[in-house]
Amino acid sequence: MKILVFSDSHRSRSGMYRAVDQQQPDQIIHLGDLVEDAEELSWAYPKLPVCMVPGNCDGWTTLPPKKQITLAGKSILLSHGHLWGVKSGYDAAIADARAVRADILLFGHTHQSLCRQLEDGLWVMNPGASRSTYGLIQLEEDGVRCAVLPTP
Repeated sequence: MKILVFSDSHRSRSGMYRAVDQQQPDQIIHLGDLVEDAEELSWAYPKLPVCMVPGNCDGWTTLPPKKQITLAGKSILLSHGHLWGVKSGYDAAIADARAVRADILLFGHTHQSLCRQLEDGLWVMNPGASRSTYGLIQLEEDGVRCAVLPTP
């Protein structure tokens, strides 16, 4: 299963469209700022599932600020990151992911890309700001592969 992860698009949508067309993913995850960009992706690609959470710039919304989903047997915890205070460090986000036994932790907010696997196997990804980078997750029988790529 191929998943594209976007965050902090702030109305810069063209790179997201190019990444979707290039990568042909099975799933899109958008980590907020702005969820209306994720909604537009879902309208442009109606057969492609889009999961989204709001960010600090999304204003009033009924969307939950944090979600835990399961894709291809892997537990994924996602939030924009501002509620965890990720600009001051990742400890709260990582602790939350470990508490719910997530395999993958996704957040944005800092506009700084990050992709690494911790000693206990937890994958941590911030795809950065979508105008410059995005995340690619591949869930396969033999495990998880994650990367941050430049936006086409």
